[in-house]
Amino acid sequence: MLDQNIAAEVLARAVSTGGDFGEIFLEDRVNHSVSMKSGKIDTVQSGRIHGAGVRVFEGTRAIYVFTNNTSREGLMDCASKAAAAVRGGKGCQVLPFRVNHAERPEEIRLLPTEVKAALKAEKVRAAEAAARAVSPEIVQVQSGFSDSVQDVLICNTEGAFVTDRRVWSRLRVAAVASDGKENQSGSDGPGAAMGFELFDSLVDPEASGRSAATQAVTMLHADKCPAGVFPVVIDSGFGGVIFHEACGHSLEATSVAYGISEFSGKLGQQIASPCVTAVDDGTMVNEWGSLHVDDEGMPTTSLTLIKDGILTNYMIDKLGSRRMNMPPTGSGRRESYAWAPTSRMRNTFIAPGTDDEDEMIATMGEGLYAKRLGGGSVNPATGEFNFAVAEGYWVKDGRIVRPVRGASLIGRGSQVLMRIDRVGRDMKMSAGVCGSISGSIYANVGQPMIRVSALTVGGR
Repeated sequence: MLDQNIAAEVLARAVSTGGDFGEIFLEDRVNHSVSMKSGKIDTVQSGRIHGAGVRVFEGTRAIYVFTNNTSREGLMDCASKAAAAVRGGKGCQVLPFRVNHAERPEEIRLLPTEVKAALKAEKVRAAEAAARAVSPEIVQVQSGFSDSVQDVLICNTEGAFVTDRRVWSRLRVAAVASDGKENQSGSDGPGAAMGFELFDSLVDPEASGRSAATQAVTMLHADKCPAGVFPVVIDSGFGGVIFHEACGHSLEATSVAYGISEFSGKLGQQIASPCVTAVDDGTMVNEWGSLHVDDEGMPTTSLTLIKDGILTNYMIDKLGSRRMNMPPTGSGRRESYAWAPTSRMRNTFIAPGTDDEDEMIATMGEGLYAKRLGGGSVNPATGEFNFAVAEGYWVKDGRIVRPVRGASLIGRGSQVLMRIDRVGRDMKMSAGVCGSISGSIYANVGQPMIRVSALTVGGR
């Protein structure tokens, strides 16, 4: 993707005014998508993202310049602009490159770029038909399939010269149910770091369609959720978004390095119930948030964030490493060449425990069973969050008695971690897209079923 001699020349220019670290990130990415709406194929799109960025460090200060002109002249221009912003530092040399083609533990059998759009459309149609067959109350279905093949090259003044190929595929289904007066929606969106072969073993389009539609119909006939402080059981899979948002972002160097996280300075301290172990793992084969190397060229890692309730690690990128005086953890990520990287999550989950899932509900008394969570918001500095419950059920005397809608979960990350009193045995993961200061990236969330002994439930 880039001649080594040119790369060395560009890096030398980038640090010529005193920068003490230089980096090039070059990307060539092909995206495809097929979507269906109202029973017809709505769009078929293809696109290519191509460009590069040059980054220079001056102590704990970073300068980033990017371009879609990846010729020698274009890259040298980027390097010159980055160098011009350096105020004067100790400088550095460009070390000889150690060429590394990132190891790939998984096999991509059907590269999405080599699969015809008609085959992708078949999967989309199957999901749409299955959703509509659930009930005559399903009035609208949107389904789609998207895939991406990204080739990257990352090199820096420390001698790294790494190439990698990342492949992702994902199906999405959204259904709307209506009784003529009110509408309710449901969705499903399984994805993986795989090619089109994900439909052979992992994703069933018809099952996804039925799941989305069933959720919509169930919530259409649900009662209003009571409000108050109750025990809450949060199901596996996408339920893990509550840890991702309310706690995970507060463990990234993005906030920790500046001392604006509620968990800053708490390594080695108990921040969660002893039954909680939480992990951010980029090494899991074929998982949506997995990488071979991060976007700074470092090998990906499996990082235990919390062990038996004790805070053991933060997620740290190269710049965060300088600010925190701690080693980077292979957590540097970015949306594309147009973004400078920062510390981000990969596959983040609460690890399996030993508790029986049925017992959690049977012994909770009265409260909420949150089967699926929806969108929400969080303040990383305080950990305060608010999440919508996309699919919920009311529990009374240890029994699920009825579906409820309009529920939200309100609290603080550190408080919730300490109030988890049950962790189930069956951990599942769900694909998502996470936004932060380095753009939107693919990230997995996950957990077994967990129980929070007391949590504020917003309702009506």
